Amino acid sequence: MRMFPEFKERRAEIGVFGGSGLYNIEGATVLEEIKVETPFGMPSDLITIVEIAGKRVAFLPRHGRKHQYPPHKIPYKANIWAMKALGVERVLAPNAVGSLQRHIKPGDFVICDQFVDRTRHRDDTFFDGPITTHVSTADPYCPQLREIAIQACKDLGIPHHERGTVVVIEGPRFSTKAESRWFTQLGWEVINMTQYPEVTLAREAELCYVNISIVTDYDTGLVAEGEVEPVSAEEVMKNFAASLEKARALLVEMIKRIPPERTCKCGEALKHARVVV
Repeated sequence: MRMFPEFKERRAEIGVFGGSGLYNIEGATVLEEIKVETPFGMPSDLITIVEIAGKRVAFLPRHGRKHQYPPHKIPYKANIWAMKALGVERVLAPNAVGSLQRHIKPGDFVICDQFVDRTRHRDDTFFDGPITTHVSTADPYCPQLREIAIQACKDLGIPHHERGTVVVIEGPRFSTKAESRWFTQLGWEVINMTQYPEVTLAREAELCYVNISIVTDYDTGLVAEGEVEPVSAEEVMKNFAASLEKARALLVEMIKRIPPERTCKCGEALKHARVVV
């Protein structure tokens, strides 16, 4: 049984999910805008095909261009299915996060290697039967793309952390002080509302996927404990604006460096995942 479409013509090879405030890639050559219909409804918005470094890139703001989808209402399945339908094999996924650890500062980037799911009501798999499918997410992020992201950060002089765990909460509310302290005590690095189920749906679709967590502030637990100073709205906006410039530069540099061939196992995620009796 085929879950995903076979594309007749590859419209793009790389996909980018824009996060909060990242609704376009400035300076890219726009080739076309595409309306993609999926079995799971419409994606968050039209998908813009742009050209960067001679490569076709599909750009989709996960919240929509007007930020009309809160985290728990994003059509994650439609978004991933649409990328697959266009022929995308690699997905770059920047998003805004709060820091749970004092040494991870606003303005830093974290190239996450793990996530913890604390969501509750999300439609988080393509495989609801009749063939039972257990996809491994032991290492949920593509190692090839992570290495490209880390090296690009180094070369661009972007302050970054080469690994980290993002805890994903349901939203749209922020954490209580008690919840935030708990996450910090467990050793998790950053907190976000959109990484799950986007990352696992990408794995089910056999797409390479990398997260770029852009730290905009400290979460409430650290502030409550007096370990860090509260970040003012003015400072958050300044950090975010500066980070967007760095994020765009990083995305462009990564796209330039992504080779034609995949050396990872992301494209074989379903190979031993299905239970056939």
